[in-house]
Amino acid sequence: FFFFNCVFLSLCTGSLSSGLKGRDELAHLNVCVLVLGDIGRSPRIQYHALSLSRHGYNVTLIGFLGTKPHQDIIEDDRIDILPISELKGLTVGPRIFRYASKVIFQSFQLFYVLMKIEDQGYILMQNPPGLPAIAVTWVASRLRGNQFIIDWHNYGYTIMALTHGENHFIVKLAKWYEKLFGRFSDHNLCVTNAMREDLRKNWNIEATTLYDKPPPIFRETPLKLQHELFIRMGSTYLPFRPSLDVTKEYMELTAFTEHNTQTGAVTRSAGRPALLISSTSWTEDEDFSVLLQALEEYEKFVEAGHKLPSLVCVITGKGPQKEYYKKLIDSKEFHHIKICTPWLEAEDYPVLLGSADLGVCLHKSSSGLDLPMKVVDMFGCCLPVCAIHFQCLHELVKHEENGLIFKDSKELSEQLKLLFSDFPGDQGKLGIFRKNLRESGQQRWDENWDHNVLPLIKEHCD
Repeated sequence: FFFFNCVFLSLCTGSLSSGLKGRDELAHLNVCVLVLGDIGRSPRIQYHALSLSRHGYNVTLIGFLGTKPHQDIIEDDRIDILPISELKGLTVGPRIFRYASKVIFQSFQLFYVLMKIEDQGYILMQNPPGLPAIAVTWVASRLRGNQFIIDWHNYGYTIMALTHGENHFIVKLAKWYEKLFGRFSDHNLCVTNAMREDLRKNWNIEATTLYDKPPPIFRETPLKLQHELFIRMGSTYLPFRPSLDVTKEYMELTAFTEHNTQTGAVTRSAGRPALLISSTSWTEDEDFSVLLQALEEYEKFVEAGHKLPSLVCVITGKGPQKEYYKKLIDSKEFHHIKICTPWLEAEDYPVLLGSADLGVCLHKSSSGLDLPMKVVDMFGCCLPVCAIHFQCLHELVKHEENGLIFKDSKELSEQLKLLFSDFPGDQGKLGIFRKNLRESGQQRWDENWDHNVLPLIKEHCD
């Protein structure tokens, strides 16, 4: 199917190049932003689109519409969402032929869409997923005279290797494809300095590092908004509801907050549980059994008499392994820990992060070269983090400064005990980490994007 893809693209180049119309003189004001995935679950792509719109560019946002995009995207008059279908390919036959048919069908669909949209100054594409998007987008950009940018989040072949193993011939072909066609782009962005160096050294690709940074929506949540969110969450999820034996006159209660309906005042509940949050795509690069084992150890600490709060652990997200882990969670018999696994609307997710006491990240980069955006978002909310170690994590998480880094469930359980030993006080390590985040003056997405990407766009589009 790689051979077919190349032949298909060559035929398209030869057959269509002579029939193209002249370029629209206003094409430099149009930018296509492309992800061969779910737009609603691709926050960085949405941020690109909003940044381009903020600077007066008209954006055509192409991808799957599985999850609702952020409301700012939907309401922006300069952003047009052009949905494409997530094609499945053949449903019978050997697995390799089913996969090949999916790639072929997706190639035709994507090429057709890219050739039908109005003239663009740029096509900015997220990778991964890059098969067949890189090759198809490159050909379309050559035919239409667009500049082609790849935004490297990771390497697609390393994600495939999690399932098939790095020596599988499909993985080796995917690496060859990604390395070959990745060099044809006009410009490249990447998410870490480690990836930038790897692209330069091993792929002969020069890239600009554009770190993920939180947009303004990620911030500490005022107590009144926390209470409103907890009330909404409590209508569906039991851990957000107050204990059954607690009733107070003129008070609206959640597990964490109290609202005086006469005065309007909102306060934190005495003896409230600590709110622990993690978000995930429920994929192979995150092993949530590590967190569950750590919670079992934490439960033992509480039972042994350590002065520790009860926990409400919220794990947000969608993904292929969610049902597996839900069954595993349901099999646990905790007395001091409650776990729920909601899917939150884009507008509620930052409010919940800004209401939490501690974040946990179990993301292990398949390449060792990308950083977890969830931690970026948590830091935007001044939320300290415990994160599992991998190669370039130090570019984001500073151990003993804005969080802690662990290697296994035992180390994580000890960190939970340490951080919550002073709860709900703010004089312990947890309070110090939060104070450090508040005082860090961390850069936000808009400033970061304006510094690293806008000059590149303006240089070629103006």
